[in-house]
Amino acid sequence: MKKSTAITEIDLSNAPRIYDKVNYADEELLFADNITTIPNLAKVFRVNFFAFVFCLDGELSLNLNGTRHALQRNDGLFVDTNTIVDDWQHTTDFRCVICAFNSDVAFSFINRSLFDAIMQIKRQPVVHFSQDEITLMVKYYELAKFKIDHPELNFGRETMIGVLRGYIYDILSNMSHHLDLERDNMLRQGDKLYRRFMLMLADGQQQGRSVKAYADALCVSPKYLTSICHQHAGKTASQLIAQSMVGHIKQLLLYSDMTIKEIAAHMGFDNLSFFGKYVRKHLGVSPNNYRRLNGYGK
Repeated sequence: MKKSTAITEIDLSNAPRIYDKVNYADEELLFADNITTIPNLAKVFRVNFFAFVFCLDGELSLNLNGTRHALQRNDGLFVDTNTIVDDWQHTTDFRCVICAFNSDVAFSFINRSLFDAIMQIKRQPVVHFSQDEITLMVKYYELAKFKIDHPELNFGRETMIGVLRGYIYDILSNMSHHLDLERDNMLRQGDKLYRRFMLMLADGQQQGRSVKAYADALCVSPKYLTSICHQHAGKTASQLIAQSMVGHIKQLLLYSDMTIKEIAAHMGFDNLSFFGKYVRKHLGVSPNNYRRLNGYGK
């Protein structure tokens, strides 16, 4: 019988179905700290989110996109979106905490310094933390979990986003301090182009919604830009543009006092009807209903 080579796709929406001991998961965030019994980890799978894994005890080894990595006590691991993971092995005393978030959240947080840190960490994804640094990472995790378990103490979801923003900033800052920056600053042309494109998206520098508009601004062909995006993110330039647009729209709908009409104009839509169709296509509901269903104004 021919052996199956199918790769399981894991995102934040199906992670709880694959493993029911995740502490918390929604379409944007995931927290877990007991992963040693996940039955599917011996297989090959692809993660469609960003994740940080902090080893508290024991040892873990795994392949990320074909490269072997090992974690010991007080090591941190960055797992990039679109990463293929296989041959996951750990000691019986292995303990960790995991914080994962989707690309929409990343777009809402990222700035120039954070993107540079991510580009550096992608090349050196395992970092050894001091005891104080790992303690800080765990305390953030515990605070986020406490807020999830006690929603009556939260002033809306934006307080959780604030905690996560601080968590990510401190993770990347502490990881960056341990990297060989001199070696990592030698970026290839494709890396530099991808960096410029992603920063344009993150900064909200709207060039319309077409790949050609962004490619023209970067002085490359749409085909080349799409090729570079696929190499780095496993997605086309068009998919990344839409992802960025949706991320910005969600943030404005949930966390700004702008009217729907003002948001549409801010995001470069010529009319309210077209904006409404775009939101319904990507979020499944109208802009007003998205606000209502997600507790806007509470």
